Amino acid sequence: MGHEARYSKDTFQTRLKWQDLDPDYLRQLVGLAKIEDLAGAGLANRPERLGDVTTALMPEGAKGKAQLTAREPLTVCGLGLLQTTLDSYGQDCQFEANAEDGQSVDHGEVIGILSGSSTVLLQAERVILNFLQHLSGVATEARLYVDALGKSSSVLLDTRKTLPGYRVLQKYAFACGGGYNHRIGLFDRVMLKDNHLAVAGATGGNRLSETIALAVNTCEDIPVEVEVDTLEQIIPALEAGADIILLDNFNPPELKQAVSIIEGRAWTEASGGVTLDSLSDLGDLGLDFISTGAPIHQSKWKDIGLDWL
Repeated sequence: MGHEARYSKDTFQTRLKWQDLDPDYLRQLVGLAKIEDLAGAGLANRPERLGDVTTALMPEGAKGKAQLTAREPLTVCGLGLLQTTLDSYGQDCQFEANAEDGQSVDHGEVIGILSGSSTVLLQAERVILNFLQHLSGVATEARLYVDALGKSSSVLLDTRKTLPGYRVLQKYAFACGGGYNHRIGLFDRVMLKDNHLAVAGATGGNRLSETIALAVNTCEDIPVEVEVDTLEQIIPALEAGADIILLDNFNPPELKQAVSIIEGRAWTEASGGVTLDSLSDLGDLGLDFISTGAPIHQSKWKDIGLDWL
């Protein structure tokens, strides 16, 4: 990248950390999960009988202990939610971690120990596992994608293809797997995608350059990214001062040609149809970034057991 670049590559290599997540927001998510279980939240007609009718039959005041065990190799994610979840059911349970988010564990390894009120542990069990199994699934899948890039200088980014309400958690899980986070929402980057350009009548030529230049000059403190789907759109985007050029659904020969045309005058990002099998080839093309939502929306929950001790 030439000296004229407004932003360094490091600007776009950020990872959400647990402390970046809003505790109040997370408590709301946990609370929603809780009332789904105990009060039928989401149903038009709420049940007349509320609460955990099964645990109500257990001995009153009983204490217990259980362990979380990996039943397959996985990358752990979501441990910070466990104490929050326990606290939402009562104040007399504790979680002691034997691992940390982002750590890879083998089959049979103990992830942590839960102890305290048997009632709380029984009621919170499914909510705890739902969060942990899902987020660990995303982190594990992201790790596979990062590993598939090998020693490439290309950086793996996520996308906004996330489950509504769970964006920060899923992006955090992607980061725990070794990837980096693209924009969080519509507020932290100007991103002129194909539909924006269509609405502006700016799919090519001078009109494309004028639209990008308007964004660059109007939003001086925000990166400007432009999605192109033809090689012909690259020069107008460069002339207008785009910070990043997103090469959408280009095949490898086209990507190689695009990188040559851009020649370091903007950061390059490839997206669309990225798979585990294609990453090794994409990593050799000199791209700065490769973005994919697959590790989030194609991931599988990992098998984690909560076993009574």
